Amino acid sequence: MKRIVWLLYIALVIVLAMATFIEYSQGTAFVCTYIYHSPAFVMGWGLLVLLTLWIGWKQRMWKHIPASLLHLSFVVILVGALVSFLTSRKGFIHLRMNTPVVQFVEQETHVLTALPFSLMLDTFFIQYYPGIDAPSDYVSRVTCSVLENGESRQAEISMNRVLDFHGYRFYQSSFDEDEKGSWLSVNYDPWGTAVTYLGYLMLGVSMLLVLFQRRGTFYKLLNHPLLKSGGVCLLFCLISTDTFASTKKLSIISRAEADSLSTIQIIYHDRVVPFNTLARDFVKKLTGKDSFSNLSAEEIVGSWMKYPDEWKYVPIIKVKSVELLHRLRVENTAYLRLVDVLDGNRYRLREWWQFEGQKVGKPSALQKAILETDEKVALIAMLSQGTLFHFLPTDGSVEPLSETKVQAELLYNRIPFSKLLFMYCLTMGFLSFGWVLARVLRKPSVSGASYRWMLMWQTPLLVALLFHAMGYALRWYIGGRIPLSNGYETMQFLALCVLVLAFVLRRCFVFVIPFGFLLSGFTLLVSYLGQMNPQITPLMPVLISPWLSAHVSCIMVSYALLAFTWLNGWLGLFVGREAERLMLFSRLLLYPAVFFLGAGIFMGAVWANVSWGRYWAWDPKEVWALITFMVYALPFHADSLRCFRRPKFFHLYMLLAFLTVLMTYFGVNYFLGGMHSYA
Repeated sequence: MKRIVWLLYIALVIVLAMATFIEYSQGTAFVCTYIYHSPAFVMGWGLLVLLTLWIGWKQRMWKHIPASLLHLSFVVILVGALVSFLTSRKGFIHLRMNTPVVQFVEQETHVLTALPFSLMLDTFFIQYYPGIDAPSDYVSRVTCSVLENGESRQAEISMNRVLDFHGYRFYQSSFDEDEKGSWLSVNYDPWGTAVTYLGYLMLGVSMLLVLFQRRGTFYKLLNHPLLKSGGVCLLFCLISTDTFASTKKLSIISRAEADSLSTIQIIYHDRVVPFNTLARDFVKKLTGKDSFSNLSAEEIVGSWMKYPDEWKYVPIIKVKSVELLHRLRVENTAYLRLVDVLDGNRYRLREWWQFEGQKVGKPSALQKAILETDEKVALIAMLSQGTLFHFLPTDGSVEPLSETKVQAELLYNRIPFSKLLFMYCLTMGFLSFGWVLARVLRKPSVSGASYRWMLMWQTPLLVALLFHAMGYALRWYIGGRIPLSNGYETMQFLALCVLVLAFVLRRCFVFVIPFGFLLSGFTLLVSYLGQMNPQITPLMPVLISPWLSAHVSCIMVSYALLAFTWLNGWLGLFVGREAERLMLFSRLLLYPAVFFLGAGIFMGAVWANVSWGRYWAWDPKEVWALITFMVYALPFHADSLRCFRRPKFFHLYMLLAFLTVLMTYFGVNYFLGGMHSYA
């Protein structure tokens, strides 16, 4: 019976993974019809629930309250999902001002369904961040009226603010261009959501009980002799050219004028910033560097604004494509002048794109180069036309930044936190790893004094942690929000989590120190090379929610812990005598890692229900997060799956399991796409 359960469990994981790739090629509607909403898929989950309950009953699991409550919570969550699937109604409704509507369109059938009341739009408006054009919220003011008893209610519907009326929930979805109409999502799920939320509550309580139960496995692992001894550190014993030189008499503003520009406050990217921020972004976009040819960013941008007719002859537009440079007849340099893409009033890139863009299939290197260069040319055009940024109005409608905030942003701009930190962490990581390895190979028995010497690396670790925390805190202070809204910021937070965990665990598990350096270093290197939206911008309206920080924080802490088990797995495969000790350490980390992952997933589900009207949409990111959770749940069942008692198999599984984390974060972002894509 157990073998059938595990085979069914693995089969569902494989189906979930395959469904995301089928969705990529066939579309969301196809996988929803033929996989996620199919009778076979629903029956598969139902059979898994029934067999799990039967086995739990036979083994008298109710005697172990935390474990039984944990498994029962998953049953309740699945039952809630089934109830939602069978009884809920989802759709949309279109409102125009002063026109009552008594029907909504169901999502799957596209048929009109009657409401037990009427809904009328009184007004719709967009709220903006003070003084800028970035929307902070979309608001529909409506009147709900029940004809039978004359009940009437006025309410506001906006992002993260829903209207709940007679069991129907309405969510702000979109609006008409004339701003006299509003589109609302409709969800009627009187039973399923309540049952599912009960399951979430049971899951949270059971996870806490598992962690703090004195007779539980986690408590036993914390006090295991192999993890309490200082001998754990025996682990390692076993194991510029001047580009403007050719430009004569180029007009450049003075350094004093450039320095005075840096603190002038402007509106850029829907945010009030010092001019220095715009200048750095402009120069970095064009050249790939913060400065160019010994000129500061302010000197370049200020000079271009003041002397545009001269600067269009300056080679400053970085182009990596040799083919594009050859077509533009530019030799012996990787930089274009603005005039190189212009032939009188004819824009040469547009004509080439009209030809290249007609080619089907994967974009060629030339197509990508044309698009990248076109973006840079457009940036110059916006600067010349005065649309790239705006000076603060003099009527006081926009509140300027405080002097402290200006200086904080200038400091953040001047210090390349990510670049310095990834170089430092990788250097310290390789040095600490090599130092520990060489020292212990020379003297296999580690004394207490030697053990203390190995902790010498905690000081460089603390330096990295404090430096990164300062950069992260500056970004938080400048942006006025927790930096967790895009790929760049989540990678920064992940690196911070790794450093914190490495420092907290440094005394009990000394080998974590080089792990912490290497993991944080590579994480920062990926974010630095990928340049995943490093600009600080206002949050989208739907992201202005306390659920955002809680959801993303839990997920990133989980990824950090799972990354430690991955590195631990590499060492475990090549270590003989210490493989069991490493397995115990990984098992210890798995408890908080998987529990944080589960909490993050279900916090995200609650947030989705608050914002979009449904707690689960089978988005690729959601599906792969569920796959990751299910894959890492298997090692907890070593009593039934005896293979997880063998250290070598356990460590190999940890290596392969981490591929699901990489797929969830990077694969979905850059390949599968979806609502959660940061790419």
